Amino acid sequence: MSGWFGVGVDAKRLIWLASAAWCWSAGAHAQDLQNRPVAPPPPEASPAPAPANEQIVDFSADSLEYLNATDTVVASGDVRMFREGNRLRADKVTWNRQTGEVRAEGDVAVTNPQGDVAYGDSVQLTDTLRDGVVDNLLVVLQSGGRLAAERGTRQGNLYTLEDAAYTACSVVDSNGCPKQPSWKITAVRVVYDTQKQRVFYKGARLHLFGLSLLPLPLLSNPTGDQGGTGVLVPDIQFSRVNGLELTVPYYIKLAPNRDLTITPHIYSDVLPAIEAQYRALTSKGAYQVSGMVTESRKLPAELNPGANASDRDIRGYLDASGRFQLDPKWDISGSLRVTTDRTFLRRYDISRDDRLRSTIRAERIDTDSYFSLTGWATQTLRINDPQGQQPIALPELDYRHRFNDPLLGGRVELQLNTLAIGRTDGQDTQRAFASFKWDLRRLTPWGQEVTFTAFARGDVYHSDENLLSPTLIYRGNPGWESRAIGALAVDVRWPLIGPVGSNGTQRITPRVQLVATPPIRNLDIPNEDARAIELEDSNLFALNRFPGYDRFEDGARITYGVDYALTLPGISVDANIGQSYRLSDRPALFPDGVGLTDKLSDIVGRTTVRFRDFVSLTHRYRLDKDNLAVRRNEIDATIGSRQTYLLLGYLRLNRDIDTSIEDLRDREEIRVGGRVQIGRFWSAFGSAIVDLTDRQEDPFSTADGYQPIRHRLGIAYEDDCLEMGLTWRRDYQDTGDARRGNTFLLRLSFKNLGR
Repeated sequence: MSGWFGVGVDAKRLIWLASAAWCWSAGAHAQDLQNRPVAPPPPEASPAPAPANEQIVDFSADSLEYLNATDTVVASGDVRMFREGNRLRADKVTWNRQTGEVRAEGDVAVTNPQGDVAYGDSVQLTDTLRDGVVDNLLVVLQSGGRLAAERGTRQGNLYTLEDAAYTACSVVDSNGCPKQPSWKITAVRVVYDTQKQRVFYKGARLHLFGLSLLPLPLLSNPTGDQGGTGVLVPDIQFSRVNGLELTVPYYIKLAPNRDLTITPHIYSDVLPAIEAQYRALTSKGAYQVSGMVTESRKLPAELNPGANASDRDIRGYLDASGRFQLDPKWDISGSLRVTTDRTFLRRYDISRDDRLRSTIRAERIDTDSYFSLTGWATQTLRINDPQGQQPIALPELDYRHRFNDPLLGGRVELQLNTLAIGRTDGQDTQRAFASFKWDLRRLTPWGQEVTFTAFARGDVYHSDENLLSPTLIYRGNPGWESRAIGALAVDVRWPLIGPVGSNGTQRITPRVQLVATPPIRNLDIPNEDARAIELEDSNLFALNRFPGYDRFEDGARITYGVDYALTLPGISVDANIGQSYRLSDRPALFPDGVGLTDKLSDIVGRTTVRFRDFVSLTHRYRLDKDNLAVRRNEIDATIGSRQTYLLLGYLRLNRDIDTSIEDLRDREEIRVGGRVQIGRFWSAFGSAIVDLTDRQEDPFSTADGYQPIRHRLGIAYEDDCLEMGLTWRRDYQDTGDARRGNTFLLRLSFKNLGR
């Protein structure tokens, strides 16, 4: 039987349980967290037109009875009620019109518009139709968590759950059979305050894998996903330098868009430290400011410092960053990273960066133009690297504009750039240039792709204190210098594509490039940004093979090579190889050992092999043109699946470059990492970095040919609601008071648990 219930004023309030469902959804869970045999009420099959009286509820039932003697309405037999997205299902609903009591009985299930489902054996409401009692309550949240209680009551703004429990874990295994959740929180009583929007637990205790572990006497959590003030999950770590470390973050919600986290660090062997992070989200962007401060002794930043530390000093760091989108085209971003000394970040396990860069930038980007105004400064943390030699750029301006050539066709790009670099105890350089670049791409009737390029640039430089630059070839002449740059290039590719077998294809693409540039006064110009030069596959066909603006390759050259691609079911191979030949007799600008010194360059190439999603191998190399000796050998490999995999990396630079050029020193290292799935939820992981450089490769190296840098080993557990792990890490290098030794980290994270 279905229809419009004429006593809808009070029937509407039966939907009180739906509102209670989401109010209790952030609370706790009853002791019976398992699924109930009753299905949640389905959506209304064919909603009736909205009634004129908003207090009327659409319902259906097998039978409807009115008891005149008691003035009671009884709906029974698969009773379903619908109103404004709220749905109720029960075996029986009784409304006493004299007492105002409304009771739903028998496999009661209520779904609210948010998708949370509340189950109960019976629901009883008082005549206020706000306060009431639910027996054997279970609420399954749309977000995946669930709470349950032996009994739930509401009085005014307070909801009270007796003998309750909460979990965010699944309660069935992969076969659909019931199982204990990985963790749950039980409590003698749970109180939810609707005004404070917070749930408070009394007598709470954490259960892990069915074992009762930690009491949580002051546990509370906010409702919803907005967060709230309170203590976060602590971290525990042990290291040789600082001893046992306990961090207890305290989160303060200042506003819906602002928060502050204060984290005391308590150590067994050194004085405590305090860390703080402030975050804010505005209508234009977001920013954060964090830092840490303590008082401790420190040693000089040397590989083998003396035994005597300095007196205690105030030590710390500051880290701030932000980005603001002013409009669809303009944005401002910046970062600030500074520390009091060179070993603080490593000693307190914050970062292993050897340089800290602070920046400020304003950018404008649209379809055909780009503008940026940038300033940056660097703080070095490297051993024997003078801070006075570190550059401070203020400002760096870059503007680019692209448009179509209305005369010959093609694409034109104009660029304006200025840079001012200062040092407190080093060379100062200012630079400005304007450039023009024209590209025209055409396809011949035979399928060749031909690209014509014309390039012109004019530079003006000023520098002083040039003698303070430690590397002679980077200094340039002091005072004002200028130069003009011009280049013409033709690049021809000829893709040849054909089948391999019945399901494969291959592509062979020969490529030839001719570049001509008149003599350029390069060595008269300071070199600030084009130092790390080396011939490799990525810059073989570049118009200028220097990485920056301060050096430009002159003379005439021809570059040739071939690209190869093979595609088979489950297998792909991409490779290239090439070489260049200088046509002019002008002395080489490049240092010995970078592969470009002689007229005939070294041979460079890259090969990438992929087998399904299981194997990925990339090999980059440079071969000596005279004896095919390997001057650069770089291998990166990934083998395995998402659950079990091995990462391998190897690099050897055997260039024999002058040791006075610090940016181009030789080195050799191997990197390995991996993870092994040893069960459905358990895995073991590890990684290591080993320095294989010896004195023959780099006379300044302290390694002996096999010097571990660091390694880590650990075991982890992760399921749908819990992450935990134990990690052992060992450092093998001493730098000041950042000493070698072991560090142990215990990590525990509960997913979907409000804080």
